[in-house]
Amino acid sequence: MLTLTVNGEQHTLPATLTVAELLERLGVNRRRVAVEVNREVVPAAEHERHVLTDRDEIEIVTPVGGGSGAEQPPADKPLVIGKFSFTSRLITGTGKYASYELMRDCLDASGCEVTTVAIRRERLHDEQGRNILDYLDLKRYTILPNTAGCFSAEDAIRHARLARELLTNLGNPGASWVKLECLGDKKTLLPDPVDTLKATEQLVKEGFQVLVYTSDDPIMARRLKEAGAASVMPAGSPIGSGQGVLNPNSIRIILEYLKDGDPDYPVIVDAGVGTASDVTVAMELGCDGVLLNTGIAHAKDPLRMAWAMHYGCEAGRLAYLSGRIPRKLYAQASSPMEGRIAPAKS
Repeated sequence: MLTLTVNGEQHTLPATLTVAELLERLGVNRRRVAVEVNREVVPAAEHERHVLTDRDEIEIVTPVGGGSGAEQPPADKPLVIGKFSFTSRLITGTGKYASYELMRDCLDASGCEVTTVAIRRERLHDEQGRNILDYLDLKRYTILPNTAGCFSAEDAIRHARLARELLTNLGNPGASWVKLECLGDKKTLLPDPVDTLKATEQLVKEGFQVLVYTSDDPIMARRLKEAGAASVMPAGSPIGSGQGVLNPNSIRIILEYLKDGDPDYPVIVDAGVGTASDVTVAMELGCDGVLLNTGIAHAKDPLRMAWAMHYGCEAGRLAYLSGRIPRKLYAQASSPMEGRIAPAKS
């Protein structure tokens, strides 16, 4: 009889047994394991010829963990803003692109379903007389008119009314909403809180669904929601600055305040996004979406960046829904401690 130690357990077996015969007796697929005899690896090609002797110590190892992944991520609920419902949580702008063709391709790569358009004469046609609307699929995209460049409530309200008329004529569902910007000054492009609130109240009275750009002030955010805003959109950092989310704690407080008793209320980070990781950070905080423009349009390769923003938004959302592991001071092994090969004897 032959006494062997296999993976730390003793086995009594018939004499003159090869490694191949041992694996067959144990019901092990030879192609899926590696074998060590007395701390020396026995290559698979030698299994048929390597004869085991009494008291041999054998380790049979196989990979652990892993497994085939799902082809699609788990289903997520849609992003709901007022009466609108979308699958994509990334909203992109149409400005600052080198050409309308590039804008069209980047919108497609971003996966967005909503795109913003500023209602100003110089934005409607380029130097060649081409209309931006010729490059926007109005059956695919819901247009979100933007009061960009307005520095008073009166101007913002006027722009919103013109946008509603324009999009009604075009038959686009975006006629019923507006992205409201009331800027305080040209240097910082930060919102004027007084005029922003005034314009929100008036536009809500006129039946608009107002998505309002604001600072990361939680108190102002709460006031705007109370005024009837369909979505509050705090800035991650100044418009076009590419600094990302500068004050995540303020965003966390805004989320806490606005979602208290209303967990599906949409909070969307607007402005300051410079790269895909900025989008991911915003989404991992629990924001419902991100609106951006310059981060794609002014990238060295806008089309690649559009894809990056697309995936960054999806990754951040999935990470938020998954729930990150807690931060710990000390290490914790990810591979199982059980089933390790026998440690070397000192």
